[in-house]
Amino acid sequence: MDTPDRTVEDLLRELAPQVLGVLARRFGDFATAEDAVQEALLDAATQWPAEGLPDNPRGWLVQVAYRRMIELVRAETARREREDRAARREPDRRGAAPAADESLATDRDDTLVLLFLCCHPTLSTASAIALTLRAVGGLSTAEIARAFLVPEATMAQRISRAKQRIRDSGVPFRLPDRRERQERLAAVLHVLYLIFTEGHTATLGPDLRRVDLSEEAVRLTRAMHALLPDDSEVAGLLALMLLTDARAAARTGPSGELISLADQDRSRWDATAIDEGTALVTRAMTRGPVGPYQLQAAIAALHDEAPTAEATDWPQILALYQVLERLSGNPVVALNRAVATAMVAGPEAGLAALATLATDPRLAGHHRLDAARAHLYEMAGDRDRAVAHYRAAAGGTTSLPEQHYLRMRAARLSVGGYEPFRRESTRG
Repeated sequence: MDTPDRTVEDLLRELAPQVLGVLARRFGDFATAEDAVQEALLDAATQWPAEGLPDNPRGWLVQVAYRRMIELVRAETARREREDRAARREPDRRGAAPAADESLATDRDDTLVLLFLCCHPTLSTASAIALTLRAVGGLSTAEIARAFLVPEATMAQRISRAKQRIRDSGVPFRLPDRRERQERLAAVLHVLYLIFTEGHTATLGPDLRRVDLSEEAVRLTRAMHALLPDDSEVAGLLALMLLTDARAAARTGPSGELISLADQDRSRWDATAIDEGTALVTRAMTRGPVGPYQLQAAIAALHDEAPTAEATDWPQILALYQVLERLSGNPVVALNRAVATAMVAGPEAGLAALATLATDPRLAGHHRLDAARAHLYEMAGDRDRAVAHYRAAAGGTTSLPEQHYLRMRAARLSVGGYEPFRRESTRG
């Protein structure tokens, strides 16, 4: 049976964490299991498009990865370093290959375990993101390297060091207990949020979005929500992603240029995603403690539900930002709250709020502070200051679409031929 390459790629990404979970749980060695699964995925990517899908794709991958794992374990046990390490451990069979006729339990879904493992506290955020995309997302090292615009060798080293840290930590392959899980859940959600954010607005390069990253973040967060359906912040994060990504088709023009939220064609927004995201956040906020992701999702829902930019419920958005700021202490939230203040009380009030953020070292040199100032100065009719801050913001971002957008706004103000200012959010 012939199978389109894209179908095979999607299936392999779906199956990769499941197969890795089977091997890591059985052998107790995440790093070596991940290597074995990657080899099995390469075999499948080569064979399946030419020969067709096997009757049981997951079972095929498990068996191939299982054989690779045994080969890798046996090679490793031949080394004195591994023998010494194994001798110091309790006899938990981590360094021993199982009997050839021993069956593998393949019906368990270990995605949640893998997510917590990849976001282990010993790892840096960058390493946790890379390892999550590789081990749980099923992306190749080359794909991750391209997404973050670094050489493949650099990304390979980052992933290798992350796996080594997990190996050295001796953490068992199991779901953390309830107390530890709650402590580490925030780190897992933060990594998923960062992956989505980078996909939604790429920090580098010619494209505004990295669709593969945003789609992968949504897929992984859906998996988290399926495994933890009663967690209101997991639901809030999924809602936030859906409600934000619903505007994706309208965020860029024919040449890839950025289109502000106020100028987007709202008929191109994904109504199905908006309905799902709104339902998720509505249920979440009535069910458990209200957290930052739920509040951000509620703000996104208010934007998405407005039929026009002018109909946006800015007073409600401002109220939600005030709660979010008290809860998070995040300076970017404070910046957004200042813009919302301007939409409710006028640009002078917003600029006064921004003035209090100017001394925050966390925002020093951040292009969004200049962009917000430019936006509010334009709103106040102060062209010269608006142009200066638009240019400063353009010089501070590494996103080419954002640079182009900010410079175009400065240019329009400089020549004086611009339309009357509309109250808007400058980002989609």
